[in-house]
Amino acid sequence: MGNTIPGRVADFLSTYPPFTLLKEKELLQIARRVTVQYRQPGAILFRQGEHPGAYFYLLREGAVHLLQEEDGERVLVDQCDEGDLFGIRALLAEERYDLTAEAVEESLLYAIPTDEIEQVLQENPKVAYYLAASFASGRRGRGAKPFRGRIFLERERYGEGRLDLVEVQSLQHGKAPVVCLPATSIKRAAQIMTEEEVGSIIVVDMERYPLGIVTDKDLRREVATGKAGLDDPVSAIMSSPVITMPPSVTVADVQMEMVKNRVHHLCLTRKGTDQSEVIGVLSEHDILVVQSNNPAVMIREINRSTGAAGLRRVREHAEDLLKKYIYQEVSINFISTIMREVNDALIARANELAREELKAAGRPAPDVAFCWLALGSQGRGEQLLRTDQDSGLIFEKVAAADYNAVKHYFLDFARRVTQILFETGFEYCPAEMMASNPRWCLSVDEWKRQFGKWITEPTPQAVRHATIFFDYRPVYGREELAGELTAFIYDQLGNQSPFLTFLAKDALENPPPLTFFRNFVVEKSGEHQDAFDIKARAMMPLVDAARVLTMQARISRINNTLSRFEKLAEMEPQNRELYEEAAEAYEMLQRYRTLQGLKHGDTGRFFKPSELSKMERLNLRNSFRPIRDLQSLLNTRFQTAFFR
Repeated sequence: MGNTIPGRVADFLSTYPPFTLLKEKELLQIARRVTVQYRQPGAILFRQGEHPGAYFYLLREGAVHLLQEEDGERVLVDQCDEGDLFGIRALLAEERYDLTAEAVEESLLYAIPTDEIEQVLQENPKVAYYLAASFASGRRGRGAKPFRGRIFLERERYGEGRLDLVEVQSLQHGKAPVVCLPATSIKRAAQIMTEEEVGSIIVVDMERYPLGIVTDKDLRREVATGKAGLDDPVSAIMSSPVITMPPSVTVADVQMEMVKNRVHHLCLTRKGTDQSEVIGVLSEHDILVVQSNNPAVMIREINRSTGAAGLRRVREHAEDLLKKYIYQEVSINFISTIMREVNDALIARANELAREELKAAGRPAPDVAFCWLALGSQGRGEQLLRTDQDSGLIFEKVAAADYNAVKHYFLDFARRVTQILFETGFEYCPAEMMASNPRWCLSVDEWKRQFGKWITEPTPQAVRHATIFFDYRPVYGREELAGELTAFIYDQLGNQSPFLTFLAKDALENPPPLTFFRNFVVEKSGEHQDAFDIKARAMMPLVDAARVLTMQARISRINNTLSRFEKLAEMEPQNRELYEEAAEAYEMLQRYRTLQGLKHGDTGRFFKPSELSKMERLNLRNSFRPIRDLQSLLNTRFQTAFFR
């Protein structure tokens, strides 16, 4: 930016967040008014209780301690190093300083005038969000929801991924929707579709509110087969109700709805409901025009696959899409929904292929209902990367004389399913927490006895098992079996509150993952020495806390960690802010783990903090704060100190 002093200041600013988010012109504008200050050791920049000055500070060289003064004592709260911002209160709040800032080495500072950057903040909400996060020491500013869980990805560090989240309006080209009344004959409806060259027609009432939809597929299935006559009303073959959305949604939103509802057409209405006027229809083909990797198409390919090789190719395509979503900072909730649906379809198809193979080998399935359970991260719908398998199998109660044959079949079946998934790219669980293990392939009564024992006899091993198995989710087969087991578990929990205390105690085993001086707690030895374990040290404390709190609140059928915190925030208004912060923290942690996994081609669990940028380290540090507060809540609520 030049060799002038403002140019050199701007060059330095451009290497540290949030100034990395600004354009060169904006950086120079700020740099021209920066005051360079030199402070000797012991110099006080501002004192606790003083009114904010006209500047906030960026440390250029040296070290500054932030101290809390109380009853004549000075307690070190934080240490600022090169590139750190402090004194943000002068910019974001009219309150007095709540800490004292003291130089502890010879320090060079950039004093940035608050009035200069206020205009920049108005034009750059991402910068304002970042500063709010710094000011709050991990507590995100309320009202920053548009950026919830975002990390302002420095894409050049990870490669380039492009996915334009096109608004639906851009696909409509102003075309009016093709509609007809419910009394219209099937023949006339087909003629209209032919004349308009469309593959569907919306059936509406007199106010143009959508009642149903008829597609080419409906005409083939219902009319060409003779089930309905050409003179029958179109209402006889329409699919109803239709899935409706407002026109302001993005293609990503439409994709998620198509995947969730297993439909190929969506109706656009003025207000997004079926009680407002139809203004358009969007088909899967429209999505394919702008995006080749379509989740709904992937699921269709999965269902048509005849072996593990085909499933593996689809999962690799899904990871390409995952990378694009992550680089575009699409919400983790959306990404998780897509990847859960893809993974569920893979598991379901593996079940079907295994049954077909056994049948071809002369071993038809017994007439016994069963359900395949996803456990762990897939049970929570959070398995974005391909990690190891965690699964269980539950089958209905059978006569004692038939038990051994039934158990033997389902074990062979489960071994084949896990093998297919392994060939698809999902590693075997090292601890054999899989349905192919006789311990986890059980009848519904056996599962009840197993969970009952864990609840009534909460040994350390039982608690460890509970942290995996209590997040089960039915993926394939008779879901009622899983529902029966869930009802039993919550009935047992009502009489065994000590079990939840043991679960809460286990959730406290991993303390917040920062040392006193804000360094990451890393592994001290072994294969991952000096690496940070984001799963064990940051993600699992949040997962474990969400699990035990929802179990205490008797919230069943919600396994996803983000959804659990959102439900807890709804049920406990007094702790709403904490739960919302925990949800945001978990979203950010998922994002970073996925980025690391995609970058290194692994599970993303371990990485070197030294390889992170300044902004990445701050984002992660901010996400650790709710861990401490949640653990404090667990300690108080469950009185875990008495069990230590």
